[in-house]
Amino acid sequence: MRRANYRGMTLYRLLALLVALTIAPSGVARAQFAPSDYAQRRAALLAKIPDGIVVALGAHEPVQDYLSFYQSPSFNYLTGFLEPDAVLVMTKSGSATTSTLFVEPRIPAREVWVGARLGVDAARQRTGIATRVVGEWPAVLDSLASARLPLYVVGDFSTDEGGAGAALTPDQQLVAALRRRHPELVVKNATPIVEQLRGTKSSGELALIRTAADITARAERAAMLAVEPGLNEFEIQALIEYVFRRNGSERPSFASIVGSGPNATTLHYNADDRFIERGDLVLMDIGASYKGYAADVTRTIPASGVYSPRQRAIYQIVRDAQAAAESVAKLGAPAHLMSDTAAAVLAAGLTRLGLIESPSATYDCDFGGQMGQCSQLQLYYMHGLGHGIGLEVHDPEQYYFTQTIAPGSAFTIEPGIYVRADVLDVLPQTPRNTALAAKLRPILEQYRNIGIRIEDDYVATSSGVEWISRAPREIAEIESLMKQPRTTIIPRDSSLISRYRSP
Repeated sequence: MRRANYRGMTLYRLLALLVALTIAPSGVARAQFAPSDYAQRRAALLAKIPDGIVVALGAHEPVQDYLSFYQSPSFNYLTGFLEPDAVLVMTKSGSATTSTLFVEPRIPAREVWVGARLGVDAARQRTGIATRVVGEWPAVLDSLASARLPLYVVGDFSTDEGGAGAALTPDQQLVAALRRRHPELVVKNATPIVEQLRGTKSSGELALIRTAADITARAERAAMLAVEPGLNEFEIQALIEYVFRRNGSERPSFASIVGSGPNATTLHYNADDRFIERGDLVLMDIGASYKGYAADVTRTIPASGVYSPRQRAIYQIVRDAQAAAESVAKLGAPAHLMSDTAAAVLAAGLTRLGLIESPSATYDCDFGGQMGQCSQLQLYYMHGLGHGIGLEVHDPEQYYFTQTIAPGSAFTIEPGIYVRADVLDVLPQTPRNTALAAKLRPILEQYRNIGIRIEDDYVATSSGVEWISRAPREIAEIESLMKQPRTTIIPRDSSLISRYRSP
């Protein structure tokens, strides 16, 4: 291999080399925490079940070589072991418990293709768990099943197996085969128990979430300094994900959303393949994953650097709703207060603009063939206020189970307003809805294709609830930042782009 010559290298080529060096394999991935932390988590799981057998199934090696492997969140939570096709088997009988981790062996000829594996001895040293070769686990489980203890499964598994005729996941197929061999075996899904444990984050987990949020906020700032009319959404996506990797993130925690113009009104738009036009808003819903822990941050900015009066009006309503939710996000408070408070602010603001008739106004909607009443607010705000974050971008959060914010919580607050051009098409054809559509249509035309979401990440400790995703979010802050010298995107070959634009 030739030695790289950095002198005279263009910035573009140097950045490309840096990215290549960053993502090059550097050995077997390490767990995020000490073995004792994972042992405590396993003990907490066993404390919540009666005597029995627990089987936690790790994620499987992707069939396609070009797909990346990511460990199952609950298996990661219990073991910190980040290789594919691993299995954890635990038993509990009174106060006596055992744990065995089954892993892939070292096979050098195979590692040429898939990379190094720890193997049995190194996995035992790394995890502190008794370890065996993965091919032995079915026989071990068959032996344990003969004791007629219930089997608790953690994995991609459901007790109803997806309903009649549904395709079984690999984990469900493993359990189905075991049931065929042991028809008397009682099988229960223990995944919800692990998810409840995951809902309360340790101080170490909160620290990783903070870092993920900080990296994501850096990427939002970088995008604000680069967005301008004429760029394509995918160019901003590429910049964002470069900033992720440059700052230590292993990957996006979900498919990056960069939606301009009408695309900003589609909640999960991720094609990221439209040229940004003057006057557009650009909605960037992004999240870095740092050592397995996810952030999720959204900013909506003006392509030209300044919000139009109508964009500004909608933006301020959304920001006020978020601020109102933040004001009631306190330790011991009912979590639903955040959603209720934000919804009230959104409804009042849309009423002022004439986009809905009143904060409590409804329209005729269809509930499975029966007509009922839906809030007019739902025409423009159709998702929840937030969700937990952690090992998954939509992670279990303890207030799902307790209804109350407490230390160890990690969650988002993300109100939005989306004025889709075809919003009136969702109205069932009733006389009342026809009159409502005629009343709203002139106002809708003034605000059509304005989609705004503002999303931030928060963690709760014994000191209170803290905003951790500190990217600019006030109108004045964003406009001020976008007045600074622009980040220059490497010029394109104009002939290639002209062909790209062609139908």
